[in-house]
Amino acid sequence: MFFFDSKQCKDSLNDPMVNRLWKLIRLSVRMLAVLMTLVIFWGILDVIWVLYQRLMSPPMFLLNINDILATFGAFMAVLIAIEIFANIVIYLEYKMIHLKLVISTALMAAARKVIVLDFSVYGHAEVYALGAVILALGASYWLVGIHEARMASLPKGEKNCEDI
Repeated sequence: MFFFDSKQCKDSLNDPMVNRLWKLIRLSVRMLAVLMTLVIFWGILDVIWVLYQRLMSPPMFLLNINDILATFGAFMAVLIAIEIFANIVIYLEYKMIHLKLVISTALMAAARKVIVLDFSVYGHAEVYALGAVILALGASYWLVGIHEARMASLPKGEKNCEDI
């Protein structure tokens, strides 16, 4: 399922000004892709730095639970950045936003939060709220999957902009 698919909605893009604006948006998205690549490499360097710092601090080559959580957090941040980059690339290549990938990226970000969550800092309400967000994202992912299966079963001529 795609949030926006310019290939299926050609009638709405006949305006020359709208086309120029879309070209400007695509240029902006390309710049975001370059910046996201830099963020990914910077994140990898951060993971290396965090591991080096944690392993070289006394006692050397031993990690406590806080060190492991900091390392997991750095790893997950890089993985989320890679998922966001994948969203950008799909948008650039296909001129569409893949909704299922966006939801899975949000699920990964929520999972990162759960992994590095310090339960001594947050109360019950925050933990329940995070659980509700994860439940809503999971349900959304499932519903998008059902919709994609339904759309795949339709003949090509029956799909229109309202079905997206």
